[in-house]
Amino acid sequence: MARFAGLDTQVLGISVDHVPCLKAWAESLGGIQNYPLLSDFWPHGAVAEKYGVLRNDGKSERAIFIIDKQGCVRYIDIHDIDSQPDDQVLFNELRHIDPGAALNEPPESLQPDAPLPHGGIVMYCTAWCPDCKKARKWLQEHNLAYTEVNITTTSRAKQQLRKWANGNLTTPTFDIDGTIVVDFDQARLRAVLGLD
Repeated sequence: MARFAGLDTQVLGISVDHVPCLKAWAESLGGIQNYPLLSDFWPHGAVAEKYGVLRNDGKSERAIFIIDKQGCVRYIDIHDIDSQPDDQVLFNELRHIDPGAALNEPPESLQPDAPLPHGGIVMYCTAWCPDCKKARKWLQEHNLAYTEVNITTTSRAKQQLRKWANGNLTTPTFDIDGTIVVDFDQARLRAVLGLD
């Protein structure tokens, strides 16, 4: 969020869900304090429809719009509901739209990522992924110590994950002493960890 703020950007989340549902979703992620979540519930999907992303089933596509200070749409990304967009692409677009704003970007955000952890169980995940939440619980139930790497805040982790998952950002993905397990495949995890 500091990088977005440094690029003079206000992030908003908009959903066709009603306010109590948005509140419950935010709480399930540990709370989203950084940006407002807006409800496009009534009239149902009116904003999504205006932007061309309301589906016939009443749900909205997962989409990102960058709107400049004059109200012009400058960037659109419509992607699969299960995929996490690459923030670096958004930062590059924002710098292109307003090169002057990039002067205020926090310098620490431009530094390279620290080396990725090795050894033991390393889980590459996101805060919002339902399977990541299940995997955390599963690891805890089996008293397995693990290191967690959030791919949304570590670009090097995101690049590594794409290599392991055939170009996809499949979470969770595990590096268990060098053996890679893509997705929350409990049978494979049991076999690799010797739990069977």
